[in-house]
Amino acid sequence: MKKILFIALIMVGFAVQAQETESKINWMTMNEALAAQKETPKNIIMDAYTDWCGPCKMLDKNTFGHPQVAQFINENYYPVKFNAEGQEEIKYKDEVFANPEYKPELKGKRNSPHEFARALQISGYPSIVFFDENGDLIAPLTGYRTPAQIEIFLKIFAKDEYKKLTTEKAWNEYNENFEPTFSK
Repeated sequence: MKKILFIALIMVGFAVQAQETESKINWMTMNEALAAQKETPKNIIMDAYTDWCGPCKMLDKNTFGHPQVAQFINENYYPVKFNAEGQEEIKYKDEVFANPEYKPELKGKRNSPHEFARALQISGYPSIVFFDENGDLIAPLTGYRTPAQIEIFLKIFAKDEYKKLTTEKAWNEYNENFEPTFSK
């Protein structure tokens, strides 16, 4: 009996580990995402974070760690993780963006904003930035979002439905009629 219980516990452990593995987002750099778009066009979602940002860590754990959010992002986007105060060099729209004022001794603390974060007009962290299949900016969302709060944006930008919403009235109607499907 003890042997059967032990084997059952091990199998449950493997199942939980497999589920956790499946709920991870396959993050890439912006340069990798832009290169992938040339091969297979797909929208980009960027998590613009900083090392010191508490809500950024919550977004990673609670929202991007949610199995349905992770699965939807992996299937519909090239997901980009971007340290908005880091030193990565990004080649975007025939320009090179860097962080010449980055100070390595401040790693993990507030540092200089990256030129790409400035170009995208990121005003707070975390920011979730959406780009279309050509790499053109669609919209940034500033601040922490739960899985329920981000679902409408993930779906509206993935399926290009935002292009049909040209007025505030159209957005309000879409928002009122949106039926979320992600579990809590």
